[in-house]
Amino acid sequence: MSSHLPAQARGGSDPSHGSGLARFNALSPEAAHAALLHCCGSTRWAQRVAAHRPYPDSGALLAAADEASYDLAQTDLSEALAWEFPPELEPGAPYAALLALRAAHCAYERTFGHAFVIFLDGHTPGEQADQLLAAIRRRMDLELDEERAISADELRRVAQARLADLTHWLTSADGVSAAEFGLFAPVG
Repeated sequence: MSSHLPAQARGGSDPSHGSGLARFNALSPEAAHAALLHCCGSTRWAQRVAAHRPYPDSGALLAAADEASYDLAQTDLSEALAWEFPPELEPGAPYAALLALRAAHCAYERTFGHAFVIFLDGHTPGEQADQLLAAIRRRMDLELDEERAISADELRRVAQARLADLTHWLTSADGVSAAEFGLFAPVG
């Protein structure tokens, strides 16, 4: 629910491949920008986070990402939300839950004009369907401005998790090299 990165990105770490943060800091500006667009689809957000490299530690990276998230203008938020996709349930979820979730997502997108965004890390796969449906139903009753504020905060939290995934991936033995990372730029 929190990653645009390929599934193989969650491999084990290998110290011989160096720190993921060091590898992120060493990416070219273009590759860093492309990598960051996987975390948050706002061009301005990705440019700001990339421009502040090198980061001395992951806390500094996450703080910069938060600051960039809080500074998004409405057009930047709209761009980021347009890149999002509805969260999906884990494989093997009950068919009825999948149908109910699909209908809820469609209603939400018709109402608000973008995919539903929620940070679900920490919830077990069995809890996710209930969490998603309850959150969509609760948020469907909100005014547009209130829902955009909640979506912006959820997007900020999701971007944080994606950044952690990214630095973990760049640390892992099966992560790509800095030169290869540009191949994973989002298409849209």
